[in-house]
Amino acid sequence: MEDENVQDALLKELAGLEYLLVSYSGGIDSTLLALFAQKVLQDKVKCVLFDAPLVPRRAIKEAKKNARKFGLSCSIIPFPILENEEFRKNSPNRCYICKKQSARILKDQAEKLGISKIADGINASDLDEYRPGLQASNEEGILHPFLSLGIQKKQIRQLAQECGFDFWNKPSASCLASRIPYGEEITVEKLQIIEHAEDLLHDLGFSNLRVRLHGKIARIELLPEEFEKGVNMRDKILEVLQDCGFSYIALDLKGYRSGSLDEVL
Repeated sequence: MEDENVQDALLKELAGLEYLLVSYSGGIDSTLLALFAQKVLQDKVKCVLFDAPLVPRRAIKEAKKNARKFGLSCSIIPFPILENEEFRKNSPNRCYICKKQSARILKDQAEKLGISKIADGINASDLDEYRPGLQASNEEGILHPFLSLGIQKKQIRQLAQECGFDFWNKPSASCLASRIPYGEEITVEKLQIIEHAEDLLHDLGFSNLRVRLHGKIARIELLPEEFEKGVNMRDKILEVLQDCGFSYIALDLKGYRSGSLDEVL
């Protein structure tokens, strides 16, 4: 789809839904979807933000802030996914299990509100990665307006920028469980260590990054253009990550890339 037609096509797609519940994470995709839905549906669009240990506290705080800023009607619902034993086992279909459970909660909430349509921010660029959760969402009838129109991530960013939204260049985010190799149990303690480590690196001025957890080893993925900065701040990085409990700290020379733990599949 040509960039100049994206906005009109998206508004038309959303206007035909009448009432809509948006799965809102506070990321650029779901935020833009919610705002465009609000533009055409007004008070007939509602949002749900899941609160779970999988989501960094920083992200939850920012999602709440933006919901207030843009006047989104947003319910915050606890998501007890770590009570699911199969999810905690961290098999390659972990995301499928998670999306199945979250979809059921979304459907229950939609039923309470008298809404028949539920949508998320999945887009065409997501098809380039391993996304078992997409199958689960499809099975549960979740709509993907960006995906159905073939809209890619770069177009979403461009559209958000053209609309004057300050989140247009917000770094991509993912659940903290994606930092733990498949087959290693997911625990609250591990998630908290990862979150704390990434927060500390963000506070040091690094932008898009991941701290992958390999036992007592922290494998840091930085943007290639920030490698030199990382080397220059070596002593400080060692200090803060050792305080998190890591015995060994390594810089991944491939740099930051989404879904790097899927490379073994």
